[in-house]
Amino acid sequence: MFAYQEPMPVEQLVQSLCDTKQGYTQFGGLRPFGVSYLFAGWDKNFGFQLYMSDPSGNYAGWKAAVIGANNQAAQSMLKQDYKDDMTREEGVQLALKVLSKTMDSTSLTPEKLELAEVFLSPSGKVKSQVCPPASLSKLLEKVGVNQPSTEDS
Repeated sequence: MFAYQEPMPVEQLVQSLCDTKQGYTQFGGLRPFGVSYLFAGWDKNFGFQLYMSDPSGNYAGWKAAVIGANNQAAQSMLKQDYKDDMTREEGVQLALKVLSKTMDSTSLTPEKLELAEVFLSPSGKVKSQVCPPASLSKLLEKVGVNQPSTEDS
């Protein structure tokens, strides 16, 4: 989104969206959006940023965050294992570890998961990339996530 022919800072965009969400709570206590969001973005002022908003329109910035089922356990794991100086690869591995330990599924497979990354390319441009299932399978193996075995028991 652009304001004054300049890219809008991430927090300003999140604040605008959350103001809209909050506006609906003022009339009859409605929360028509009824969801929490994780917003990830990059701007030239503050680099990469992560914000979490709740259905009421409140938002906060985080270094690492989760929403959804088992979010308390996942948040606890992030508090314990997240480091400010993690590489992109280490961040992906931590995300997969947290998902594998907190999802209600017995095994984490590429059919049950989609992984996307937002990163700076070597040329300095912001890129997003969805990990193909074959690569995701290799990542899951590397992290040691229990995948279903093809052997008969």
